[in-house]
This record gives sequence, structure tokens and C-alpha cells, in this order.
Amino acid sequence: MILHKSEYEKIDRNAPCWCGSGRKYKQCHMAFDDRIRKFEMRGIEVPKKRFIKTPKDIEGIKASAKINMACLDAVGEVIAAGMSTEEINQIVHRVTTEAGAIPAPLNYEGFPKSVCTSINEEVCHGIPDEKIILKDGDIINVDCSTIYNGYFSDSSRMFLIGNVSPEKKRLVEVAKECMEIGIRAVKPWARLGDMGNAVHQHALENGCTVVREIGGHGCGFEFHEDPWVSYVSRPGTGMVMVPGMTFTIEPMVNLGKADIYEDADNGWTIRTMDGKPSAQWEVQLLVTETGTELLSW
Repeated sequence: MILHKSEYEKIDRNAPCWCGSGRKYKQCHMAFDDRIRKFEMRGIEVPKKRFIKTPKDIEGIKASAKINMACLDAVGEVIAAGMSTEEINQIVHRVTTEAGAIPAPLNYEGFPKSVCTSINEEVCHGIPDEKIILKDGDIINVDCSTIYNGYFSDSSRMFLIGNVSPEKKRLVEVAKECMEIGIRAVKPWARLGDMGNAVHQHALENGCTVVREIGGHGCGFEFHEDPWVSYVSRPGTGMVMVPGMTFTIEPMVNLGKADIYEDADNGWTIRTMDGKPSAQWEVQLLVTETGTELLSW
């Protein structure tokens, strides 16, 4: 039973729709609102109306994503042993700013660089540094986020440096498979918990674990917006996924245990507690009427 007024209460059928389309409510979002209210009445979490994206918003996010992916493409063309992670940062900053965009991580809550570079046992939020040199056998996650005309995009890729051990290579493959399984499990009007559970089960079946404390997130109007996306969830739980939502699929998959800790010196970098490697791929997607559309990868 809902004890508060729903954001999705009906308005006058002939009034302009709340989404700004210019169409009458009855021709636009009235049926959509009715369906969401039914979930609310069952006590199921639904997205806030302000995070539902319109076609215009989606085009804005795609424009941002085009720059975001160009950064990762540029890194992929040159990344190699002997390169410093600061060089990666400089590439991302240059490609972003030359396109008239802003690197979202730079100065975000004090983060000092334009991209995150996380190597081997670093789970996420690795800080680029001219003294950190990529070595043969390393695996690295490059996590890029972009602001363009007020719209945010976010994605990351793994890179294998030189002769990577079969163990690390398989971890990177499993992490990618987990992301792909997550994408396929996103369906309109299903629950986020269904997706997260599918990801978790695949990792466990392959002898890996998934980080519990850090997950995906809504992204588009803000760097991090609702929903928070867990990959160790239970089926039939979590927010209902509705058309117009945009969020990231980015499970952090560990070769060892799931336990992590934050670097006390820089207050950012997250590492595996047991020192074993971690891998992560990230995409940003849109929930559509029929399934999903990838926005950034």
C-alpha cells in the first residue's frame, strides 16, 4: 500500500504530457504511468520520473558517448608495456577537450585525473601517475566518463598488456561474459535483481566472485544517478526496469575472494583484499520498449 503521493498519478488526459513531448498526456505517457503505479501499489521500487529519458535526451547522451568511446579507441591504439598511466590520462583529456567535452572524473569529489586506470589487483578508481608504468603481463581497466552539452556517458574496457597469463586472460573473458549476460537480462518491466543474479551466477560458475559494495548506476543527466545496480542480487528484487531508464552494467569480477579495501593513502583506489586480480567491463544502456540499446561501450 502506498502511503505517499505517486509521481505517476494521472493528470488531465488532454493536458500536455509531463515529458515535454508536446503531445497530449493520453497520447503519450498515460498508459506508461498507469503501469508504473501498479508496480508501486505492490510495493515495488520504481524509477524517479526525473530520470526517465526522452528521445531528445537519448540523442544528447549518444553524442556524449561518441566522444567517450573515441577516448577508449584512442587509448586502445597505443596502449603497451612501457607506457605510464599518466600518458593514458593525457590521451583521454586531449580527445575529450578537443571535442568540446569535459572529462567527468576530473575534480569529481576531488578525483585528480580525467580517467581511472586500474591495474591487476586494483578493482577500480586507480589514479593515473607518471611513475606507474605498464608491464608485460599486466591487465588494466580504463574507465572513461564524459560530459557533453550537459549529458553524461560512461564506459570502460579491459586491455591485456603483452604476454598475459592464461589465468588473468580467462578472468578478463569471464568479466566480459558477465557484462554480456547482464545486458541480455535487461528487459522492460523486469526487475534489476533478475539481471544482477544472472551476472553473479555466471561468475560463481567460473570460479570467480563479484564485488558486493560497488555496482553500476544510472547515468545520463548526472554522473551517478538512480538506480544503484547490484550484481549480487536475488531474483524478483530491486527496481523495475522501465523504458527510458539509462544505467551502466559493470560487474567487478575477482579471481579470488570478493573482499576489497580502499587505499588509505589516496582515498580512492579500491583493491582486492587477497591481492588477486580483478577485471571489469562497462557499458551504458537504455531500456527500450522491446529490450535494450547500447549507448556507450
